[in-house]
Amino acid sequence: MAAKQKKRTVESPPNILTMKPRRMVTWERNEQGLVTLLVPRLTNRKLVKHLLPRLQERNFKIKLDEFGSCVWQQIDDRTTVMQIAGNLKERFGERVEPVYERLGLFVNLLARRKFIVLESAR
Repeated sequence: MAAKQKKRTVESPPNILTMKPRRMVTWERNEQGLVTLLVPRLTNRKLVKHLLPRLQERNFKIKLDEFGSCVWQQIDDRTTVMQIAGNLKERFGERVEPVYERLGLFVNLLARRKFIVLESAR
């Protein structure tokens, strides 16, 4: 007799539009309202202790454009990606189209680089 096969359940990936992003890096805003992310150069404790005092700059600076800055400023642990997309459409209109594809790519990039964490909406 053949052994019973276990049924495999395939979970579908979460819908990014329903996720709530949370910031993981510090940032600053310039006079024009554009955001610069301040990403630490070193994260290893021993290296931080010995090398960081010798470095001129403690952080990498990543400058965002007007769309990225607008998205970053809306990330607050409460706003879903879909709400951010709606706000982008309202503010920039046709200039931001296709908004869902562009925003999805940008949010995934931020998550892969560990600049944000995506949490499920409850």
